[in-house]
Amino acid sequence: MSTVLHTPPQPQAPAPADHDLAALAARHGLSVSGARPSLPEYVRRLWARRHFIAAFATAKLTAQYSQAKLGQLWQVMTPLLNAAVYYFIFGVLLGTKHGVPDYVPFLVTGVFVWTFTQSSIMAGTRAISGNLGLVRALHFPRAALPISFCLQQLQQLLFSMGALVVILLCFGVPVGVSWLLALPALVLQFTFNAGVSMIMARWGAKTPDIAQLMPFVLRTWMYASGVMWSLDKLAQNDHLPQVVKLLLAANPAAIYIDLMRFALIDSFHASQLPAHVWAIAVGWALLAGVGGFIYFWKAEETYGRG
Repeated sequence: MSTVLHTPPQPQAPAPADHDLAALAARHGLSVSGARPSLPEYVRRLWARRHFIAAFATAKLTAQYSQAKLGQLWQVMTPLLNAAVYYFIFGVLLGTKHGVPDYVPFLVTGVFVWTFTQSSIMAGTRAISGNLGLVRALHFPRAALPISFCLQQLQQLLFSMGALVVILLCFGVPVGVSWLLALPALVLQFTFNAGVSMIMARWGAKTPDIAQLMPFVLRTWMYASGVMWSLDKLAQNDHLPQVVKLLLAANPAAIYIDLMRFALIDSFHASQLPAHVWAIAVGWALLAGVGGFIYFWKAEETYGRG
């Protein structure tokens, strides 16, 4: 008869606690994959990839109309065609051109500057959700994507500014020293656009359906930004509540459009600008730029997951 030997069960070692694993990882210099770095370190990493941001923006701009026969001409033709449509509907049919000196330069400048903001925000909304392959394959500061898309739209605006200058000269607008004011206005607008784009990029990464809603939001914002008509004349309407006039005067898109008009069109006078306009422009740029950057950075480790 065989004897069956029963081996007493061996006691199992307790599973290491989470804090023990964290201490072990720290002792050997390991860190969580994709963990959010500190804000100064994040800025340093983003600056280190500035050449990638510029190259990515240029590549996107070059590829945007690569399939069209007219190619990069569409960068100029698209806002010009929009301006032509707005001129016919609002300037001719609705008569908004009456009482507005140099209405065509006024309108074209507004369309070009507004398109910069509109396109930057739309591109930023899809910056993460539309580039998941890149986000999941490579490790880099995710803020590089919305910033590069804003830089792409800035490059497109600068390319289109040549056509804007020709239109201004053709309609008798002289070259003036005030044209130099366009540079700080564009810097402030770019900072504002980049900040809002980073906010929308975080929202769009979590809820991609926001990209379908944004065209309606942006269209409403455009009508309130004085692209096709003078907000200065609209504010003289006694039937408008005072709070509406204040909101129209503080509208950031309208602020940057009017600053560009003031810089480029000599018939657009300082009296048509809101009080403390440069302070408001700087305030919006800092609020959106810094606030949007920090808001985007706080969700850095969540992008591309799920």
